[in-house]
Amino acid sequence: MYAVVKSKPAPGAEIRTVDRPEVGDHEVLVEVKAATICGTDVHIWDWNPWAQGRIRPPLIMGHEFCGEVVEVGRGVTRVRVGDLVSAETHIVDDTCYQCLTGKKHLCLHTEILGVDRDGVFAEYVVLPEENAWVNDPRLDPFLASLQEPLGNAVHSALPEDNIEDITGGYAAVLGCGPIGLMSIAVLKKLGASKVIATEIKPLRLEFAKAMGADLTLNPLKERDLVRRVLEYTDGRGVDVVLEMSGSPSALIQGLEMATNGGRVSLLGLPEASVGIDVSRLIVFKGLRIFGITGRRMFKTWYQVRELLRDRGFREEMKRLITHRLPMAEIDKGMALIKSGEAVKVGLYPTWE
Repeated sequence: MYAVVKSKPAPGAEIRTVDRPEVGDHEVLVEVKAATICGTDVHIWDWNPWAQGRIRPPLIMGHEFCGEVVEVGRGVTRVRVGDLVSAETHIVDDTCYQCLTGKKHLCLHTEILGVDRDGVFAEYVVLPEENAWVNDPRLDPFLASLQEPLGNAVHSALPEDNIEDITGGYAAVLGCGPIGLMSIAVLKKLGASKVIATEIKPLRLEFAKAMGADLTLNPLKERDLVRRVLEYTDGRGVDVVLEMSGSPSALIQGLEMATNGGRVSLLGLPEASVGIDVSRLIVFKGLRIFGITGRRMFKTWYQVRELLRDRGFREEMKRLITHRLPMAEIDKGMALIKSGEAVKVGLYPTWE
């Protein structure tokens, strides 16, 4: 079969022919119908410091996808041949303390598709049955592929059960990459009265408005970003901050603009340590800080499914896929993302 393979520790990847994977007793074989490029894929493609420390070539790239089940293992009971599935991309051990106490998304031994094991930029991929999320067969395959990053957005907005209602509240999304943009739509759907979005790329700021942001700000053009946010919120600050950029300055600004007693979700990954005045910005403000990794398994997936039942919400998500290319032209997709010309790039399995 054809696949996008990170064949050596260097920038780029190759289209190669590799063996089709074999199915284990509790696994399913899926024919890929649609995939989308994630920021993590860009890091692996570029061979940045994170990728150099984590990726072990050769590796088939990719983790966001949708496909049709074509074979099931002998022990599979829930998933059937013909099902349209997406992937919960974090594969857990089901034996560690976290898995056994209802926190599978924090498994000590998580393996990620396209990072720690072969991924989905290929004709076929094998998944553990547990990780195959069965979709409504009428769902657009590209929308089905977006459920994985959309789950990150939902998890950031709703990091745990019994979280406070944000209806009528104020929220800020710092960094409007695809997940940040999704978060804007999620926050508005949850009833946030004002959503403030910050981003340095013009195209993404335009999309932030389209997703429902009430105020969009470019941090590079604001003399005092935090003061602007405080003025817009009548001095009270925001109830919820979603830091999606990984920028150290954005993280500190997020803590500063959060109202006393507010909560902050951290999804962005700074490349180095960040110095924070913990006493002033966290302790004395009584903030609640959530580190966001993956999606809650599988509570978040059910929440995503319900959001996508709404036609208007589906259309908002579809809008984010600005380009669709053959898998064989993944290099063009990477270039579009890095140049800022694309928000989200979809890939369909055409190889020649």
